[in-house]
Amino acid sequence: MSLPPSPERGFFEPRQPEPEQQPYESYQPYPSHAEFRGYNDEQSHVPDGFVPAPDRSWSYQTPDHEPVSERTQQLRRLRPEDLPGQAGPAEPIRLSKPQAQPDPVAGRVLPWLPEGVRANARKPGPLGRAMDGMDPAVRHGLRRVLTLLCILPLLLLLAREAPRLPQSPLVLGYGFIVLLGTIAMIYIAYSKYEDPSVRELRKRPRKLDGFPVLKPNPRVSFLLAVKDEEDAIEDCVRSMADSDYPDLQIIVVDDLSEDGTRDVLRRLEAELGITVLYLEKNLGKKHALVKACEIADGDILAFTDSDCILAPDALRKCVEAMVRHPELGAVSGHCRALNAPVSIFTRAQDVWYEGQFRIAKAAESTFGSVTCVSGPLAVFRKEAVYNYFPAWAGDRFLGAPFRFATDRQLTGYVLGQKWKGKALKRQYADSPFVTAEDYPERQWRIGYVQSARVWTNVPARFRPFMKQQIRWKKSFIRNLCFTGTFMWRRGLGPALLYYGHALWVVAAPVMAFRHLVWAPIHGMAFLTLLYLCGVILKGLIWGLAFKIDNPGDTRWRYRPVMSLLSSVLLAWLLPYSMATIRRGVWSRSAT
Repeated sequence: MSLPPSPERGFFEPRQPEPEQQPYESYQPYPSHAEFRGYNDEQSHVPDGFVPAPDRSWSYQTPDHEPVSERTQQLRRLRPEDLPGQAGPAEPIRLSKPQAQPDPVAGRVLPWLPEGVRANARKPGPLGRAMDGMDPAVRHGLRRVLTLLCILPLLLLLAREAPRLPQSPLVLGYGFIVLLGTIAMIYIAYSKYEDPSVRELRKRPRKLDGFPVLKPNPRVSFLLAVKDEEDAIEDCVRSMADSDYPDLQIIVVDDLSEDGTRDVLRRLEAELGITVLYLEKNLGKKHALVKACEIADGDILAFTDSDCILAPDALRKCVEAMVRHPELGAVSGHCRALNAPVSIFTRAQDVWYEGQFRIAKAAESTFGSVTCVSGPLAVFRKEAVYNYFPAWAGDRFLGAPFRFATDRQLTGYVLGQKWKGKALKRQYADSPFVTAEDYPERQWRIGYVQSARVWTNVPARFRPFMKQQIRWKKSFIRNLCFTGTFMWRRGLGPALLYYGHALWVVAAPVMAFRHLVWAPIHGMAFLTLLYLCGVILKGLIWGLAFKIDNPGDTRWRYRPVMSLLSSVLLAWLLPYSMATIRRGVWSRSAT
C-alpha cells in the first residue's frame, strides 16, 4: 500500500545539508503540552493542521491531498486536559481495541497508548536546544566535557580502589572491570553517538563508492509473522499501516494460529489492503518470515513483532538514515515498554529497555557494529540479507535446528558478511535466494536510530519473563559461537564492546555463586554485602543516565531493581540455557 507524499514532510527529496539547529523534530512524535494550551497570541507555534475552537480544544484538519481514513475520523478534537501531564481525569490502561491519539507531526492517527507511555517521546530541555544550535565541532567538544564531568565521581572511585587490586584481584578485579566498562559505554554513547536520520555521521568508511546508493524514495516491504496473537495483532498491523512512509508494502504471515487471529487478519486484509499469507502448516517464525520475503518486492526489508506498536514516523526515520548513509546495511529502532504502567515489574523492564537502546546500542552504533538489530523494529537493505535467508531459516546448532536468535543471527550475517558470506552462499547454492541474484559481500555498517520509536509489551508476570530470559540466553550462546568468530576483525572498539559484554555474561553466574553462596557459607557475609552494593551502584548509574534523558520521569529509581534481579537471579539461567539449548518453541521475540 502507498500514501501520497506530503509537502509538509518532504519525503526523501534530494536534500541540501540540514541546518544544525533543527535535529529534534524526530524526537517528538507527540505534541508537547504547551502546544495545546491554546495559543491565542502565538498561532505560529501551533502544529500544522490544528486549528483552535471556542472551547479551547484543538481540532485537526486533514490536508486536502491526504486521504481520511475511518480511524482518522474517529477523533477530531483534543482537549488540553486529555494530554499527559495535564490536569483532568485519569485515563484507564487499555492495550487492545484502542481509541486514537492524534499525531501532528505525521498528520495521521497513532494507536491509543496508555497514560505514561505517550510521554516516552523525547522532549529536549533548554540545554539540548542550546547545544543543538552550536557549531558541530563546538557541540561535540561540549558534549565530551559534560559527559566527563558527569562520570568524574566514578572515575575518582576507580582511581581510589585501583591500588587495592593486587590484594584481591578476583574480588575487586571483576567489579573494577564491570564499572570501568559501564563508564566507557556511557561516555561513548553520550559524547559520540549521532542519530543517523538527523545528521550525517562523523565516522564513516573511507571508501563509500563500494556501497550502492539508494534512490530517494525506496520501496519498503514491512514484514510480520504472527501466531496466536488475537488480542494484540490488530493494534500492531494498524500501526504498520499508519506509517507515514509513501511507498510501503505490508505482508503478514499467519503461522497456523489456533485462536481468532485469522479472523482479525481477514478483516484487516479487506479494510487496509495488506497482503496476508495463511500457512497450512506451522513452520516457525524464521521460515514464516522467509515465506514473506519470497514475495516481498522492496529495496528495504523491515520487520516488527506482533505485540508492538510503532510511531507513524518510525519506519521513515530508519529509511532516511539508510538513504543518507549507503554504508548502513541495517538499522535498529528505539524500543520502550508499551505496558510499562501496569506494575513495578514492567516499569523496571521499561527503564532497562531504555538503557539497552540509548546507551548500549548507541555505543555500538558509534562504531557501526550494532550486534542485535532488535525485533520490535529491524530494518535491512535487501542486498545485505537476501542471499542469507536460507542459512537463517535453516540454522542448526549442536546438530539440531535452532529456532531462536532470530534477530541476532540475521544481524550476524550482515556484520560478518565479508568473512562468512561466500561460505554461507555456497552451502545454499541451489536456493532461489542465491540463484535469483548473487549480491557481492560487503563490510556493511549497522546503526541505531534513536528517533525511530516503537513500543512492545513486556512480560507482566514472572513465569513468562523467565521464559523470555532463557530464550535470550540461548540466543546469546548461539550468537557467540558465530559472531564471536569474526567480531575482532571489525576493529578495536567493536571488539572490546562485544567481547567485554560476553565476558561479563559468562562470568556473571560464577561471581553470583562466589558471592551469594560460597562467601556466606565461609563466614564472609561482608563480601556478599559488598557485592550487592556494587550491583546497586551499577543500577544507579544506569538509572541516572535514564534520568538525564527523561527529566521528570521517576522510573529511573527502578533500574537498581533490574540490576539486582539480573545479578541475583538471571545470572543462574546461563548454565540452564546451555543444558537445554536444543529445546525450541515458536516465539515472536526470540532475539
